[in-house]
Order: sequence, then C-alpha cells, then structure tokens
Amino acid sequence: MTTSTGALNVEQIRSQFPILQQQIEGKPLIYLDNAATTQKPLAVIQAITDFYTQCNANVHRGAHHLSDEATRRYEKARDRVATFIQADSRKEVIWTSGTTEGINIVANGMAQRLQQGDEVLVSEMEHHANLVTWQQACVRSGATLKVAPIHDNGALNLEAFQSLLSDKTRFVALPHISNALGTVNPIKELTALAKQKGALVLIDGAQGVAHGNVNVADIGCDFYAFSGHKLFGPTGIGVLWGKENVLQDWPVWQTGGEMIARVTYECSTWGELPNRLEAGTPNIAGAIGLGAAIDWFMSLDLSAVQAHEQALMASALEQAEAFEGLKIIGNAPTKIGVLSFILQGSHPADVGFILDRQGIAIRTGDHCAQPLMRRLDVPGTARASFSLYNTLEEVDALFVALKKARDMLA
Repeated sequence: MTTSTGALNVEQIRSQFPILQQQIEGKPLIYLDNAATTQKPLAVIQAITDFYTQCNANVHRGAHHLSDEATRRYEKARDRVATFIQADSRKEVIWTSGTTEGINIVANGMAQRLQQGDEVLVSEMEHHANLVTWQQACVRSGATLKVAPIHDNGALNLEAFQSLLSDKTRFVALPHISNALGTVNPIKELTALAKQKGALVLIDGAQGVAHGNVNVADIGCDFYAFSGHKLFGPTGIGVLWGKENVLQDWPVWQTGGEMIARVTYECSTWGELPNRLEAGTPNIAGAIGLGAAIDWFMSLDLSAVQAHEQALMASALEQAEAFEGLKIIGNAPTKIGVLSFILQGSHPADVGFILDRQGIAIRTGDHCAQPLMRRLDVPGTARASFSLYNTLEEVDALFVALKKARDMLA
C-alpha cells in the first residue's frame, strides 16, 4: 500500500502511532474522527511516561530535585507553545484544561465588563463552547448576543458579518475552522474589521491549530484558545493565549494556590502572569505531553503536511460528489479536514454503526452545533475528518464502506 503523498512519508509517520496498528472487527483500523481528537505519537506517550517515572512532583516551590526537574520540563513546554503560535511573550501562554476552559476564562472576565446595550458577535457555525458560553455571559451582563449568518454552503456571510458590527460591539468570538463543516474562516480579515469598531476578538482555534502556521501576532486577535488533544497531545490540557496588555488585569477565573501574591484574613492580591490565571496544581504531565506533541509536529515538513491534507480532502470531495445518494453538508470554497454528509434515507447513527463494523471510525450527530444543524435543516450528519496520518487508500476505503452502508440501509 502506497502511503506517501509528495514529500510526506505517511507510512513512516503512521509507524509512530501504536493505536493505528490495531484491528477493529477483524479489519485494520481506519481512524477518521480527528476533529474530535487526534491520536498520539510515541514521542508524546514517552514524554508523559518519563515524567511519571523520573520526576513526578509538584512544580515551582518544591525544595528538591524532582520538583526542580518537573518545573523545568513544565515551563519548557510553555516556551514551546509560545514559539509555536509566535507569541510575543511566554507570559501570554495560560495553561487550561482545553479550549472550553479558555473561552470560559475570557467570557467570565468579559461578563464583568459588559453592560446593557453592549453587543457580542458570534457566528451561526459556532461549537457550543463558543456559543453557550457567550450566550450566558450576555445573560449575566445584560448585553445582547448577535449572530452572523452563514451561506447555504457553510461559508460565513462576510457582508452580513460586517453589517452587524457597530459601535456597540464589544466582543467578537469566532472559530478558526468549523468543527462540523471544515469551513476555514478569514480570521485575519474578520479581526481587522472588528478592531475598526474597537472590539476585543477571541478565536476558537480548536480545529485550526493542528494544521500549522498559527501566528497570533499576524492574526491580530486578542485571544486564541486551543486544546492539546486535537494537536496530537494529551486530553485535559489546553492553552489560552492572550495579549499581555489585555491579560495583565483580566479578572481572575479561579482562586486558590499558585495564583496569589499575598494573602491575609482580610484580603488577597493576585500574582503576575501567567500564574494569576492558573490556580491550583496544574496538569503537569499534560503540559509536558503537549510540549512533546508540538516538538513532534514541528519536526515535520508542514508544507508537505498541508499538501497531503489537501490531497485527502480533494479526493474525499471528488468521490462524495460522484456518490449517488450522498449529500455534502457544508461545501465552502475554503475548507479543510472535514467531510460532513448525509446518506439519503439513512440516519447518520446507522451509517456510523455500519462503518464501525468495517473498522472505520467516524463521528455522527450534531457535533456540539445544534443551532447550525437547524440552520442547515438536518438532524445531524456523519462526519469523516482527516489528519496527516490518514492515506488516500483510507479515503477510498471509506467510500467502499459507504456503498455497503447505502445498500444495507436502502
């Protein structure tokens, strides 16, 4: 089986992922649920194992070798993140449990600053984490939530987005890439438009970060949040990046150990960045694992990775368009990594079940985007999502399996 595309040796990459070597129902695993979570290379697994077997201890104030070494590895991982997203300072990298917590940190602070009459702008393609969170921030503050519409093909309606921006717009929160549709938003352009109105901007980077070339300074946003487990790293770890001058006095999210400067029975003061937004014992192993994932990812030829992912997407779209009874849901001119679809006369859950019996892992349902599904007038979709370790042969196998599913469900 040929598993190389251009300059990217996919076969060599796949050999670094133990989970991809197994069989499901007697058939080789074809993992196409990467928008939900990516698999982990040996380098990440080993980094986590090394922490627990060599220097498991709490970080920072421990007065012994294990704590010193744990702290060194933990803070080195923060440096890796800062370099990876091209942040101006390591102080701008805040460890979180994932994208959802990062968004909540920002929304919690913003809810304390919003007032009645203020507006927050999101889009119709939001994941619940970037919709419900801002919805609730508006409920708490009395602000108004505005929703920028999408076109029927899943692309953001840029004219409508711009028309919804006003002098009342205080905050804009948008996805880098739609998890349900794969639509890639022009986030630099959208950020610039929001900035003309003086709004703060958060980009939900959960789906964008694993495709490389995230440059937060170039985007111009104020916040960028992402999860480690979608970047070949562990679950339970993520990053909120924010501009230092914005984060410096941002309302604290949680209080407790590590984030304080001075405590008395009468009052407390908060520490400096990044500690002031990182209360309690952190996910040390997770941060170290994410640092290892970034090192592994950055060791690849990212241009070759992107070319390979584009080839996978092109093949999937070509075969989907020619597949009788299959309707693509979301076919924006600029999309990556995701093929969302329905089979005529079939429920997505039934399609997913039949594919699983053939060793193919996809996701079905509303993808934490119920309002988007209602906008597109579908109960949910079947979603195949691709990553750098997938092959063109796996794309072909997906459609062979879909033919079987279509025949069985007819």
